[in-house]
Amino acid sequence: MAIPRLSLRRHLPRIPGHALQLRSWQILKPLTRVGLQPTSKALYCRAPTRLLSRLGGVLTGLALPRWLRRPLLALYVWAFSVNMAEAAEEDLSGYRSLGELFRRPLKPWVRPIAPHDMVSPADGYIVHLGRVRRSRLEQVKGVTYSLESFLGPQDWREDGGERGVRADVGGRGLSPWWCRGHQLYQCIIYLAPGDYHHFHSPTDWHIQHRRHFPGSLMSVSPSVVRWIPGLFCHNERVVLSGEWAHGFFSLTAVGATNVGSIRIYCDQDLQTNCARHVQGCYHDLSYLAWAGPAGVPAPKGAGLGEFNLGSTIVLLFQGPRRFGFRTSAGCRVQVGQALGSL
Repeated sequence: MAIPRLSLRRHLPRIPGHALQLRSWQILKPLTRVGLQPTSKALYCRAPTRLLSRLGGVLTGLALPRWLRRPLLALYVWAFSVNMAEAAEEDLSGYRSLGELFRRPLKPWVRPIAPHDMVSPADGYIVHLGRVRRSRLEQVKGVTYSLESFLGPQDWREDGGERGVRADVGGRGLSPWWCRGHQLYQCIIYLAPGDYHHFHSPTDWHIQHRRHFPGSLMSVSPSVVRWIPGLFCHNERVVLSGEWAHGFFSLTAVGATNVGSIRIYCDQDLQTNCARHVQGCYHDLSYLAWAGPAGVPAPKGAGLGEFNLGSTIVLLFQGPRRFGFRTSAGCRVQVGQALGSL
């Protein structure tokens, strides 16, 4: 069955832009009469996104009757321009649920790994990349947040990173084991709902530690990211930290609305989007106890994990000053495409 790769927006009526704007002040006007001054941003931040995401995870995991799979999944493929020609299973009737379609594997030859020092870990849209300055990470241009609030205190090397739950105190700075004379770089990749949802190792490195931050599950689409400062620090995320040839390296999988789970292949103990969690705490787990003193090897291009629906990958790593990115913000990238080199 041929699936037309068309954008849903092209088939919507041409409605004037002002007619589509949400008049939040009209909806919230009754509240102002009792002394409350809410804003649409504040209400959105307080929305039960975790509950909604768990419900979404249940719905996308429901087994579909075989007769309903093709028409229902074809609608999703059409709406989000999914390229089923790349999927290992092109026949939509072979997917038992919408969740299976989200997490579809690809044919192994459609994502060749470029011979560069660093390649893209995921399919998506580059929101930002460049050097980290004054310990501030760039969410989007002009919107920043602190390195400490995103990664938490870098004390896991000092005590071996044993399993535990800790308070996110922040502000403790970075440990002195960072290589002097190197720069800290970042790259943010947004995965849209129609993208391939597995993420891979961007370089040859070793994963030594996992830190899980429970949190909100707000949308991470670029429009919302521009709207809410520090969104990545509020959302649930899994930080994988370790080393590559040039010092510290980390890959963070940031959850989003309707992301029922973040799965790390080498970590079966990880449970995300649980019903009970304490805001402001995080869960540490060292991989050194069972993987050895070097940690879990992650060769370039190897599969690391997957999302349910779309989300964001944040890379933070040290590198020599001669390191240069091979792409720029606003570009689309695919797994294995050149990201940077020395």
